[in-house]
Amino acid sequence: MITKLYFFFRKKLYARFTNNKRIVGHFTGHQPVVIRGQGEVSFGKDVSFGVINAPQFYNTYAYIEARTSNSELIFGDHVHVNNAFSIISEKRIVIGSHALIGYSCVITDSNFHDLDPDNRDSTDPESKEVVIEDNVFIGNHVTILKGVTIGKNSVVAAGSVVTKSFPNDVIIGGVPAKIIASLTS
Repeated sequence: MITKLYFFFRKKLYARFTNNKRIVGHFTGHQPVVIRGQGEVSFGKDVSFGVINAPQFYNTYAYIEARTSNSELIFGDHVHVNNAFSIISEKRIVIGSHALIGYSCVITDSNFHDLDPDNRDSTDPESKEVVIEDNVFIGNHVTILKGVTIGKNSVVAAGSVVTKSFPNDVIIGGVPAKIIASLTS
């Protein structure tokens, strides 16, 4: 009983940090979810965040930010995200239907700061869309950076840093990620 009350109030507390007014659709939050920014965040059917009794369930939350008024974050249908997830968009990030995302994953479409040393305090002048196509399985501790498309049915191995796009039906992994195997004969 105490545990249920604790999680109920913990989710309510974190929800107070949500400031985004452009949320379309609904999701299930098994752990706290904070949605911030000025852009649109869209949820398809049966989207969930947090896995009970999995690593980082008791001490983390999901952070979702569509930073600018032009930003878009789109979650397809039946997307399930494990604990300690972070996604920040300055342009557009699309996660296709039936995606599975492991714990402690980060997805961004921007460097957030200009890479030119003389302009480092300025915003990244060149955000690039990220697309995770349908039925992609992303392992734990994965980072996906700007400009990446991951083809449908592909698998991203745990601990990978994805810096470029990959086709359908492949297993990718490493730092930086590369194709490890094909899922087709």
